[in-house]
Amino acid sequence: MYEYVKYVIETIFGLAMFGNAALFIPQAIKIYKAKNADGVSVATFAGFNVIQIFTILHGYIHHDYILIFGNLLSLVFCATISVLIFLYKK
Repeated sequence: MYEYVKYVIETIFGLAMFGNAALFIPQAIKIYKAKNADGVSVATFAGFNVIQIFTILHGYIHHDYILIFGNLLSLVFCATISVLIFLYKK
């Protein structure tokens, strides 16, 4: 029973990590289409990037590959937004 519960939790956690990364995509699309990043906080996304880097390092130390992979995805999408902010901030 314990192994089944553990499997279910890890599966849901993996899906949640993917969902977390996916949440950055609409913001990136919005900035890219508008070619404008007014109203988007540089500090917020810089903070997200730093948090994700340290979460990846934490996952590495603890051999949590779901956490590492999920936050790598988040870091890629969040860093994309950070680049777009610098490109289109007026």
